Amino acid sequence: MKAKLKLVRDQFPILKQRVNGRKLVYLDNAATTQTPRAVLDAVREYKEFFNANPRRGAHYLGGQATILLERARRKVQHFLNAPSPEEIIFTRNATEALNLIAYSFGLSKIEAKDEIVLCISEHHSNLVPWQRIARLKGAALRYLYLNDDYTLNWEEVKNKITARTALVGIAHMSNVLGTIYPIKELVGFAHKQGAAVVVDGVQSVPHQPVDVQDLNADFFVFSGHKVFGPMGIGVLYGKRRFLEAMPPFLMGGEMVEYVQEQEAAFSELPYKFEAGTPNLEGAVGLEAALNFVEEVGWDFVQKQERQLLAYALETLQKIPYLSVYGPKCLKQQGPVLSFTIKDCHPHDVATIADAEGIALRSGHHCAQPLMNYLGVPATSRASFSFYNTKEEIRRLAASLSKVRKWLGYGS
Repeated sequence: MKAKLKLVRDQFPILKQRVNGRKLVYLDNAATTQTPRAVLDAVREYKEFFNANPRRGAHYLGGQATILLERARRKVQHFLNAPSPEEIIFTRNATEALNLIAYSFGLSKIEAKDEIVLCISEHHSNLVPWQRIARLKGAALRYLYLNDDYTLNWEEVKNKITARTALVGIAHMSNVLGTIYPIKELVGFAHKQGAAVVVDGVQSVPHQPVDVQDLNADFFVFSGHKVFGPMGIGVLYGKRRFLEAMPPFLMGGEMVEYVQEQEAAFSELPYKFEAGTPNLEGAVGLEAALNFVEEVGWDFVQKQERQLLAYALETLQKIPYLSVYGPKCLKQQGPVLSFTIKDCHPHDVATIADAEGIALRSGHHCAQPLMNYLGVPATSRASFSFYNTKEEIRRLAASLSKVRKWLGYGS
């Protein structure tokens, strides 16, 4: 295990640098993961030898670029176990994918007096678009509140997902609490009520295998930069019957079959949702990132991250005045640990940690309704990946144990 961890860490050049005179401890993986050499090399090779606009040129480079784009699409298809590559849409990020669903599916399918049900822990990307759709269509927006241990409350599910529900939106894993929600069971219940389900998989995809056919969600999205790939590339999986019935989200080049002065006909899937020049280096990098994860192996990823989370909980909870927000059962939690320190603002906590070379996240984490529900303005968040170590957690604990003293509280 230690030997493999060293080999894995060696693939991430950024982890070797020093920050404020200390070796970098990167614990902000829920915001973005670092990039392995395999991804850096793949993007560099594309830019050096194959840089061209795909699907447009009749020349060699254009043909090679098209091959690379479709190869990346098939990789994503297999990674998610989607039925076909035509159901994989490339976007700029998960936020754009969720907006695509909201404006294309939501505006065309949701009617006045329908209900949209979201979990209170949703990231703003899977919340704010649905607020707008609810206002535009005259639909009601309802929220699923949580158990005391931050897990899904099934009484809430049964009471709020009803025959009036047109759509349910929920994250596979909370970016604040780390809660892993039982998506398959929730989808099954929602479908019985006639509701479509949108799953934000941004936090789950880097940490566990995802089978969209097994989950049976109607839509599933994630971002490349959360799973060791480049920024600026995202993925929308949608069931074919929904995608074919949905109008395009963006209009322009490459998403049309033909254009006349007064009308246009749109391309087939997936191209009708991919207007303009795609981020091909992003797609190439994403393919390399997914290959890298599979080469590292899910067994190693999950075992390492479970050990890190357990060790972090055990270590940090020994610190006086520190409170943790997350499930009590590790099986229901991904490698995300949100916490507060009494009388200390999370921004101050993160700044003090940064002075010692430790990268944390602080703030509301684009989940202000959840913060209001928890009764806190913000939290600090340490989020782990398989390249992190127990030594890094010990450095974090040592830094946090001094925060109150540094801020003048004496202990």
